[in-house]
Amino acid sequence: MRIILLGAPGSGKGTQAEKITAKHNIAHISTGDLLRAEVSAGTELGVKAKAIMDAGQLVSDDIMLGMVRSRLQADDCEKGFMLDGFPRTEVQAVGLDAMLAELGQPIDTVLFFEVPFDEITNRLLGRGRADDNEETIRSRLAVYEAQTKPLVAYYESKSLLKNVDGLGEMDEIATRIEAALA
Repeated sequence: MRIILLGAPGSGKGTQAEKITAKHNIAHISTGDLLRAEVSAGTELGVKAKAIMDAGQLVSDDIMLGMVRSRLQADDCEKGFMLDGFPRTEVQAVGLDAMLAELGQPIDTVLFFEVPFDEITNRLLGRGRADDNEETIRSRLAVYEAQTKPLVAYYESKSLLKNVDGLGEMDEIATRIEAALA
């Protein structure tokens, strides 16, 4: 089983990711964790990524795809994987599709967590993190709307998208996810 989680920051992807990967015995691949691991391991890609991040810039698509490719070739990905936080743009999605076709590991399902922005704002403000203020949240949601939300139509056109209502109790949402994956 090969899954992509798609949704705005605060839509519940990370919370549900642990349940999905544990239930289906697949690898959870978070690009944020991947970046931190490559940087701390001092790999060639990690050194390049660190220099870019230290300069306050976004890591390029080719570096991200290289890290994802490397991670997908690990033994724990043989039974499947779930990508969380990648792809974020259509350019990344096209690159990912090409790479997965080359590896013979096409995506089975894209789960799109649907949650209204006012609920997301409340959730993020409720976490109490220093960077979760209304201005930062609005900015993150605007970036999501401009760059990542178009992936909904991209994956819908490939008949891979499954909508998941992200409102309610965690167990209710987990039940909806399992129904979408069935």
